[in-house]
Amino acid sequence: MTIAQIAEKAGVSVSTVSKVLNGNRDVGDATRHRIQSLLSAHNYERRASTSTGQPPIVDLVFQELESPWAMEIVRGASQAATEAGLRIALTSLSDGARRRSWLDHISSRGTRGVILLLANLSVRDKAELRSRGLPVAVVDPRGDIDPSVPTIGATNWAGGYSATRHLLELGHQRVGVISGPVELFCSRARMDGYRSAMEAAGLPVAPELMQWGDFHVDGGFKIAAEMLALPEPPTAIFAGSDLQALGVLEAARMARLQVPHDLSVVGFDDLPLSRWTSPPLTTVRQPLAEMAAAAVRLVLAAGREDGTESQSSELATSLVVRETSAPPATR
Repeated sequence: MTIAQIAEKAGVSVSTVSKVLNGNRDVGDATRHRIQSLLSAHNYERRASTSTGQPPIVDLVFQELESPWAMEIVRGASQAATEAGLRIALTSLSDGARRRSWLDHISSRGTRGVILLLANLSVRDKAELRSRGLPVAVVDPRGDIDPSVPTIGATNWAGGYSATRHLLELGHQRVGVISGPVELFCSRARMDGYRSAMEAAGLPVAPELMQWGDFHVDGGFKIAAEMLALPEPPTAIFAGSDLQALGVLEAARMARLQVPHDLSVVGFDDLPLSRWTSPPLTTVRQPLAEMAAAAVRLVLAAGREDGTESQSSELATSLVVRETSAPPATR
């Protein structure tokens, strides 16, 4: 279908259809929805414009940007975009008003593709992305995985398993875990890896030592402080993110415990800051920059007309042993 044919079916002018495709706001809601429905129903594919003379754009859409985790994603995507002659544009949806209009902002830029780092994507959002002919990929899928949307993730279960097994092999038996929000896929996978390692070692899984967190420093501190105040506290804690691990280290300091002599700690992500904690943090490396770079290549492949098919994939995690893990002290 051409724009002219879409316009004829919608009973509007070609310029009105172009306004909807470009995200202009001076089109009534009813007309906009009618045009978007026709674009989606007829699988209209928009060709990226190169008339501006500017390098084409790939959009990164975050729930929030205020974390070292997000900066690693930006770093990897920027490198891959530069190699492909593209620019990166960033959108944060932490603002409610921005969330309502983010698709219009993106469409107005003539983007080549969209990389999402969100907990979920609504049915309406997916329909609008398709109607605008925008290739989409999801990095580190956090909600239920939609098979129609290609994803780049990491082996979260294997990472949780290797972190816990490392602590068990050091001789720890009372191992706590602080994962992320229970509704996120990656959180559940890391928790399942922990549980599998404990069961494989023939050790009981104590409910009070299995906690869901929020991936932030404050949450890690609060939950770790509660664990360390138990009548029988853990001798090791696996934190589902490096930021949570920072909170665990502070909770140990406040409890006058020495790491790793009194408490071993393992994080997840291997952010650059993990090398500069005191002592340096043992963690599971999640290849965030590589995941973002792969997502850029994924949306570019999806936008080509050479028959290339985009595929979802998981990149391997790996354990990075530093100085926050050691055998438990003799009591």
